[in-house]
Amino acid sequence: MNDRLELADVRLTAGTRVLVDNFSHRFGGGELWCIAGPNGAGKTTLIEVIAGLQKPAAGQVGIDARTLGEWPVEALARRRALMPQVSHDAFGATVLETVLVARHPYLSGWGWENEADTAAAYAALDALDMATFAMRDVTSLSGGERQRVALAAALCQQAPLLLLDEPLAHLDLRHQVECLEVLRAWVAARPEERTVLLSCHDLNLARRFATHALLLDGAGRVIAGKVADVLSAEHASRAFGFALVLLRDGEHEVLVPRLSAGPGPGNLST
Repeated sequence: MNDRLELADVRLTAGTRVLVDNFSHRFGGGELWCIAGPNGAGKTTLIEVIAGLQKPAAGQVGIDARTLGEWPVEALARRRALMPQVSHDAFGATVLETVLVARHPYLSGWGWENEADTAAAYAALDALDMATFAMRDVTSLSGGERQRVALAAALCQQAPLLLLDEPLAHLDLRHQVECLEVLRAWVAARPEERTVLLSCHDLNLARRFATHALLLDGAGRVIAGKVADVLSAEHASRAFGFALVLLRDGEHEVLVPRLSAGPGPGNLST
């Protein structure tokens, strides 16, 4: 396999359903990918397979010319970071302590964090406007605040490949945009080596901030490419089973539901 992330003939299943069938693609540095598709299409499964938490039904995932099975655990943790869809806080801890957990792949000796680890944690929190929460108990946070802490932890891990499962969940529009701006700036700071893959339900935010997109239809088909080409009205309508149109106003574009010809139960009308 070639450098960075590569999927070769990957097949994903859920029971008897085929979610992704015979999918191959290389992901390069400087790319911010949105993984989109209807509920149950396999977005989380794909992210977990790329992270190495699940095995594909067929095919291989490789990073830097090595399959995931060839990577030592700590080395892989320094190469890719995963933000899961749900964070479970079984015990109380400060926000800073929660983010510092992401530094474990770099610890040695007695396993104590040093000043550089603490600085990395504060830098990640500051990027997401959460530095003032550092001493707060993480269990006291709102859902949106906890989500930003989870994203800060992924950034604090300082892995060049970020895998983010629904990072915008629980966030209001302002914080969704701010988080996407942080991720775009993070990639742009080292485009030769950094890559982000995130799952997202807002197609318009994806078209605004992502460079590329993967569109899953949940029946085996995957479209991959430049975000404007993949998240088109035609492709999105087919994948979601719902008619969408692309409206343009100068430089601005937005995908919206197609209005029905007339009123009726469950239909949109003018």
